[in-house]
Amino acid sequence: MTEKALRLGTRRSKLAMAQSGQVADAVSQVTGRPVELVEITTYGDTSREHLAQIGGTGVFVAALRDALLRGEVDFAVHSLKDLPTAQHEGLVVAAIPEREDPRDVVVARDARKLTDLPRGARIGTGAPRRMAQLNAYARTHGMEIETVPIRGNVDTRIGYVSSGELDAVVLAAAGLNRVGRIDEVTDFLSVDTVLPAPGQGALAIECAADNASLIAALAELDDPFTRAAVTAERSLLAGLEAGCSAPVGALADLLADGQTVKEMRLRGVVGTTDGSTLVQLSTTGPVPETHEAALALGRELATEMLAQGAAGLMGERAQ
Repeated sequence: MTEKALRLGTRRSKLAMAQSGQVADAVSQVTGRPVELVEITTYGDTSREHLAQIGGTGVFVAALRDALLRGEVDFAVHSLKDLPTAQHEGLVVAAIPEREDPRDVVVARDARKLTDLPRGARIGTGAPRRMAQLNAYARTHGMEIETVPIRGNVDTRIGYVSSGELDAVVLAAAGLNRVGRIDEVTDFLSVDTVLPAPGQGALAIECAADNASLIAALAELDDPFTRAAVTAERSLLAGLEAGCSAPVGALADLLADGQTVKEMRLRGVVGTTDGSTLVQLSTTGPVPETHEAALALGRELATEMLAQGAAGLMGERAQ
């Protein structure tokens, strides 16, 4: 008798379906069971408002979590950067697979790089974090740009460039990789120019906290270094009491000495969307061996950033 298929809850967007399909294959391999995708529409998918207006935090996640709690699906795949930082009662993130490229990228007309854009170039992005850092970069490099808030899926966003409405859009490299459109990128932004969103490029596989056998199976897909890095990044975000639509960038990376990983560096940035003020700091410590140590690394940097005035740069404090 064939085992019952596992039901994977996913958003309906092309990107969500692509990344869920990749996870489904991996889960099938470790469990030996077939996996079927169950499409779920979330508020973030149907609302036409800008993310900053609908609260940002959790708008793509709530419907998936409800389906999990009601037992309509066995597990769900989220883009980690969409996941609220607070742990959800009754659910557990059983696996955080190895992270994709965390960088932001530019898709521009005439194959231009950020530094080649014409004066007054209009650059589309949905993220206050990207606006703050792009505008700060432009200010310090004598560029004149205008950041334009946009929403929509990858096709819609790149469409603004091909139609000539915008000169460029900024997107996440990981998303373009997953939908097979990475060859349209005209510039990979160094993390020194734009720090990504906390958890960008990583996926979270979540299931019910009482499903011990599934948790054990999914754990085989977990990448401990990715988990430590994104835990530190999200702890920084939580320490700043900011939601996932706040203008906060964070990246933890591993510093290796030859083949040996010695330390983890965590960088954070918060700024006003016009780029006039940024608080940018970093801290380096031993690679966290425990969840608590990773949380502490993020909290420590958040405290330093708040001492430098970060709270005043985030607009409305998240409730």
